[in-house]
Amino acid sequence: MNEWLRKLLEQLKTLWGKWTVTQKIILIGVIAAAVLGIVLVIAFSASPSFQPVLGRPITDPEYQARILEALDAEGIPYTVKNDMIYTSDDKTARRAKAVLMREDLVSAEINPWDFFTNVSRWSVTDFERDVNLRRALTKQMELHIESLDGIDDAKVMIDVPEERLLKEDQKPITASVIITASPGSAVITNRKLVQGIERIIMKGVSGLTHENTVITDKLGNVLNDFEGMEAFDRVALRDRELKQKRSLEVQYENRIMESLSRIWPNRVQVIKFEIMLNTEKKNTKSEDYTPIIVRPDNPATPYDDSEVLVSTPISQQQSEENFTGTGYTPQGPPGQEGQTPPAYKDLSNLNGQYSHNSATINYAIPKREVVIENAVYSIDRVTASVALDGVWKWRYDAKGNVVLKPDGSIDREYVPVSDEELRSALKLVQDAVGYDRSRNDSVTVSHVPFDHSSEQELENATLRRQIQVRRTIIGVLIGLVSLLAIAVMYRLIAKEVERRRRLREEQLARQHQAMREAALRSAEEQGVEVELSVEERARLEMQENAINMAREHPEDVAQLIRTWLMEE
Repeated sequence: MNEWLRKLLEQLKTLWGKWTVTQKIILIGVIAAAVLGIVLVIAFSASPSFQPVLGRPITDPEYQARILEALDAEGIPYTVKNDMIYTSDDKTARRAKAVLMREDLVSAEINPWDFFTNVSRWSVTDFERDVNLRRALTKQMELHIESLDGIDDAKVMIDVPEERLLKEDQKPITASVIITASPGSAVITNRKLVQGIERIIMKGVSGLTHENTVITDKLGNVLNDFEGMEAFDRVALRDRELKQKRSLEVQYENRIMESLSRIWPNRVQVIKFEIMLNTEKKNTKSEDYTPIIVRPDNPATPYDDSEVLVSTPISQQQSEENFTGTGYTPQGPPGQEGQTPPAYKDLSNLNGQYSHNSATINYAIPKREVVIENAVYSIDRVTASVALDGVWKWRYDAKGNVVLKPDGSIDREYVPVSDEELRSALKLVQDAVGYDRSRNDSVTVSHVPFDHSSEQELENATLRRQIQVRRTIIGVLIGLVSLLAIAVMYRLIAKEVERRRRLREEQLARQHQAMREAALRSAEEQGVEVELSVEERARLEMQENAINMAREHPEDVAQLIRTWLMEE
């Protein structure tokens, strides 16, 4: 085997050496393309497959929008393609189905048996097929319920009895579910979530009803007994009403504070605000009779030129009777006296005239039936009491300085709220809360002085600190000015002392020089040879050099002397 592999490698090397550069490039490109194709096939085969949520296209835009809104609210990722809703994996699809079941968004057109796509419905015998169907349905139900948030475990038992010939002998389908909630989950106490679980089971099992479904927790407490939760519903409704009441009160309080705080900042306080809500549900039914508008009003004219009819005839009936001639009063049988009263006998054989007219007209009056349903709540009464504080003003003297008390605090003057300001504030509060006299609303705005002792003490401390800082700064400035003046005076005195010392030394030096020169001259006159010291010779040479430089460069010497004088 090794020998064969060695020969194969030698043949490949030989072929590689015989190939041209173009052939080598083509071979490398083919190998690279093959490797890239294998990588792409592996990547696409390893990518997750999309799972349908409902199993059929959703062509109704409104229905599809409600489904997508529910999935977005739960944070479930999805993809819509050709009106089909897909998820990334099977677990996400089960969770999406559970959410749609809970929100009652599964249309009646979808077969509940087809909604659970992973249920197997075929087998060898009818009995095995029924058993496999029941197992798959039970397992799928458990997976759907466990995919909900807040549920750790779910056990489902479904009993599908055998079909009977007679309907009276047919037993109903029953289901029992035991759920284990996650720690801190509200599934046990949330009625809406329990109803969603119940809908999932009822949609998944055809023919299952609410009466035959039992959902319990691990302690055996029935969770879907909604008929026995009237008291709980009343408590929950009362809690919602109180929350709504408090929310409205906070809104109105904020509205009052916003309207008054801009005018009287830090001087407004809402003492009490209460709203009495009426949450009773009432429906008012009434019938209105309106006239018929033949011609509507023309808005271009300044007057009302409409034409209306109160009613319109829909049917009419008329009758008319006329009689003219001799009246006849019938008598009894021949040979017998008649029964006609004497008063009518006197009117017999007289000429008479009779006329009768009648008319019946049926009119139609337009009528409409109006049903008014009240809102979720209505405000029965509003009670508000607001306190308005005055103003504390500082006292100033004639020079504009703050007047201080003996203890160092600020002398203040309290200015109360005027009656005009109270009336304006009352009007603003009434407008802010929607004051209605017919509801017996009560709105009060009073002048109440607030306690500003802490604020005033803080102002006093701040002013004392400012005064102390100002005094400290003034003292430091005075000290600095004094030190500067002393330094300047010391500098001037030192310069004057130095100048006088220098003048004395120069005077002494000139005297010594004069005495030395006089001695030299006297010695020269007497012919006495005087021996000079080295220092004297150096001084004499320096003098001669200075004299020569002054003669040769008088301007430079003058500038040097000016510089010395300026430095002194």
